[in-house]
Amino acid sequence: MEIILFEPEIPPNTGNVARLCAGLGLRLNLIEPLGFKIDDKHLKRAGLDYWPHVDLRTWPDWATFKAAWSGGKLWGASARGGEMYTSVKISADDGLVFGPETRGLPESVKADMDGLMRVPLRPAVRSLNLATCVGLITGEALRQNALWPE
Repeated sequence: MEIILFEPEIPPNTGNVARLCAGLGLRLNLIEPLGFKIDDKHLKRAGLDYWPHVDLRTWPDWATFKAAWSGGKLWGASARGGEMYTSVKISADDGLVFGPETRGLPESVKADMDGLMRVPLRPAVRSLNLATCVGLITGEALRQNALWPE
């Protein structure tokens, strides 16, 4: 299972996702352009001292990543549609794709997904924090596949 952040914008969110990936042994893919430099102090601080344990790959754009993807299905997260994330069957070799904090996944990237999933929210709430959304969906995917680290 891999985590893919498409054009992430906020360094602490990406740092928190990196820490999650380090702790769970998941590869983190960052699709450029990024809204920060990879050596940003806020990114480093959010990831604490776990950066050496992150299997990190950066990609210049979506097309390059997509052409190189050799895993299973790609599941996109969307605040505006898709199946409830707990009812989607995610496999151990699938990729979980999350969009930028202010825009979400563009329609062109959504079109490349094998499916879309959502975290249900109350009507007055627009969206969740990116790192929170990644944590919820990743936790469910690990549970489905009995892949929690020992």
